[in-house]
Amino acid sequence: MSRVKIDMEFIFRASPGMLHQFLTLPENLVRWFADGVDISDDVYTFSWDGSEESAILLDDIEEERLRFKWEESDEGEYFEFRMYISDITRQTILEITDFCDDDEVKEQKDLWSKQIDGLHNAIGG
Repeated sequence: MSRVKIDMEFIFRASPGMLHQFLTLPENLVRWFADGVDISDDVYTFSWDGSEESAILLDDIEEERLRFKWEESDEGEYFEFRMYISDITRQTILEITDFCDDDEVKEQKDLWSKQIDGLHNAIGG
């Protein structure tokens, strides 16, 4: 089964700075992403329904980009959040890059859409 890179874009009325807080702070991540979050150095451990997965924070450019690598992921794979203000609409764009099996693209995009709906609700925009 081959792995593919997927990219998605979501629009927010919140600033990149506020988004960054909701993507990095445990008390905000539990409001939309995971049931539990523990951070030790640059390792984020997320829990859902009793199972855990850990991701290493590879890059953090505040208000611009976060890149993580799941500890169990294939070489060269990561998931990334990019934030920027649209020159045209002046709204904040959140771009997400992730990887999945080629037969799971729709499910992965649906999962991210559901998570981002939760983020919209948590952040208020």
